[in-house]
Amino acid sequence: MQIKKITIGSRGSNLALWQANYVKDKLSNLGIESNIKIIKTKGDKVQNLSFDKIEGKGFFTKEIENALLNNEIDLAVHSLKDLETDQPKGLCIAAIPKREDPADVLLINPNSVDESMILNIIKSPVIGTSSARRKNQLLLFREDVIIKDLRGNVPTRINKLRTNEYDAIVLAKAGLNRLKINLSEFYVQELPVSSFIPAPAQGALGLQVRESDKDLKKILEKVSHKDSEEDVNFERKILNGINGGCHSPFGVYSVKDQNGERTSWVSYSDKVSETPVRFISKSSNIETIVNKINSKINPFSIWISRSLAKDSIFNKLIKSSSVSLTAESLIEMKIVKIDTIPTCNWIFINSAFALNSIMHLKSGLKSKKIAAFGESTAKYIQKNGLKVDFIGKGAPTNVAQGFSSMVNSNEIVFFPSSNKSLGTVQSIIDNRNKIILETYQTLSKDKKVGNHDYLIFTSPSNVEAFLLSNKVNNQKIISIGPSTTKALKKAGIINVLESFQSSELALADAVFSLI
Repeated sequence: MQIKKITIGSRGSNLALWQANYVKDKLSNLGIESNIKIIKTKGDKVQNLSFDKIEGKGFFTKEIENALLNNEIDLAVHSLKDLETDQPKGLCIAAIPKREDPADVLLINPNSVDESMILNIIKSPVIGTSSARRKNQLLLFREDVIIKDLRGNVPTRINKLRTNEYDAIVLAKAGLNRLKINLSEFYVQELPVSSFIPAPAQGALGLQVRESDKDLKKILEKVSHKDSEEDVNFERKILNGINGGCHSPFGVYSVKDQNGERTSWVSYSDKVSETPVRFISKSSNIETIVNKINSKINPFSIWISRSLAKDSIFNKLIKSSSVSLTAESLIEMKIVKIDTIPTCNWIFINSAFALNSIMHLKSGLKSKKIAAFGESTAKYIQKNGLKVDFIGKGAPTNVAQGFSSMVNSNEIVFFPSSNKSLGTVQSIIDNRNKIILETYQTLSKDKKVGNHDYLIFTSPSNVEAFLLSNKVNNQKIISIGPSTTKALKKAGIINVLESFQSSELALADAVFSLI
């Protein structure tokens, strides 16, 4: 097939030109010559408004699409997350190259770092972004965040952080990777896609052509990456199904595992200021996910076996919906008093109970490095005026491995423990480097829980206490992690959904995935 030299249409930013040149090189390898034509879009011209305040759609793409329709260019290269899901008549997406990492990154000014806080940033930080989705999710994790609009190309945005206009800014990791920007002067906090859900098709490029250019379409098939194409098209079809725009507070990330099972993380809200609704779907049916997003949540009740602070992520996510929530632990603590903190370098705190059992020795805690089992525990430690040096993530075994890698061979770890501790983290640490003391006992409360649609168990001890006076009937059962699941199954409760992480965020995702 014979193709003349083609013209590629692109915006003029550093990142857009990198993307256009990337495609140009791909075409050159296929024996196709090309040149790049820079086209200014409405989004490039209007710099004084955030994306959600600019009227109309396609403000980073419309002018390029018009040039394509008018035969001024032959191929348009877009960041696919900026491209509307409904294609103009006569145009189509001919190829989607391999997707770059879709995660967002929080770049923090070194003067604004506080590793004891969620997101590792100081109180009441000024964070730059013009994305409604990013604003929405930032406020979920930190209510004290001050959002300040941020426009311009990637180097311009970074320079605004460098000159102290912001404490931090949020950028797509894909753009940073592509431009190979040196970020050594900043604190780089990658935001996991399962927690901070990216925009549909983030990290992917869309190669747009005229429908009638069959020869070029055929050539571009060789540039496309099958798995990336399947994943991002799945995400974009969900966006299209809810009639969402590219700049609405909507996030979705979808991927297949090695067994071909698809998992999708979804976050959506009508307004930036509203707490988003989140869920995880294992469905490969787009209509099922769309219907779930579009449907109203019917009233139901949840019981969870722990006390919750008003600002806890679980509390915020659940109470943003038509849900009745009862949060109460069925265990109580009896302190086994110790007189002094043992000689150690680290203190590992696995729960609020563990911290409370040694708070009478608070002055001795401040000189030690403190590790928290997870984010909820870390938040509780911080509220008590203590710095957290390690925050565990994931299942207990993952927490144990992550923590052990932080401990030097000559350091000693003190574990304030209960009489019923499973010792998962303790078992990883060499006996010569650990001190385990029983500082509290967990005692079961014999209490009727009442009728609820969902039962959420957050510890084996709470499973044991619940079964003293209660039975599981037809309720939906959610477990926070493997040890709790094991306790439930040992009691003959088989139909259990285990949270993919031992966190309140993951528990909330599990709830909405069952609705």
